[in-house]
This record gives sequence, structure tokens and C-alpha cells, in this order.
Amino acid sequence: MAAGGDLPHDLYTFVIESALGLEWGFWGCVAAGATFKTLGRKRTPQGTAIINRHRDDLEAAEARVNEIYFAWRAGTPTPLDDELDAMLARWRALPAGHDITLEWSPTPSSRVGRRRA
Repeated sequence: MAAGGDLPHDLYTFVIESALGLEWGFWGCVAAGATFKTLGRKRTPQGTAIINRHRDDLEAAEARVNEIYFAWRAGTPTPLDDELDAMLARWRALPAGHDITLEWSPTPSSRVGRRRA
């Protein structure tokens, strides 16, 4: 998806998993060496083992990410409105041909639990 539109799936997943401190969601598994075909990485036995070892966590993280994201997109208050609003503004302001670089550090946001009024 070109910059300026809605948040891409991998980006909102990153924002939500990071803010919630989900160590073994998609991005935590990637940071640990998981190899997902969706990222264009060749599957390796080690990468597949990480996925298999954390499959329950991955599924729970995906469900939580989708719950928060789709509520936010519908205008329903979520605990991560501020984080998602800020990333959407950053994404929309990104000039064509530029990148956003983020560092994975799963630390729960001190604002988790706050909701937009």
C-alpha cells in the first residue's frame, strides 16, 4: 500500500504488539528468527521451529491485534487510540519513496488502558 492511505497490516500489527508488550506475536517471532513466507524469507527449520513453539501466542496476538485495529478503524475507543492515531499521521505524512524504520522493543505502553473520549 502506498504511503498516505490506511496503515498497512504489518505496520499496525507492529504498533499494537509493541504497545501491548506481546513478546511472541508476529514481530517478536520475527525478531527471534522466525521465517514467514509473507515476508519473502525462505523458510528454515530454525525459523519454523520458532513459529511452532509460539503458535498459541501468535494466534492470540493476531486475534488481539485484529480486535483493537478493527475497533479503532470503526471509531470505537480502544486502549491504543493514541499510538494508532500517531502512526497513521506519521504514515500519511511520509513522502513518496521514503521509509519508516522502527525498532522492535516490546514494552507495554504506559497509556494502555486509556481510551479516546
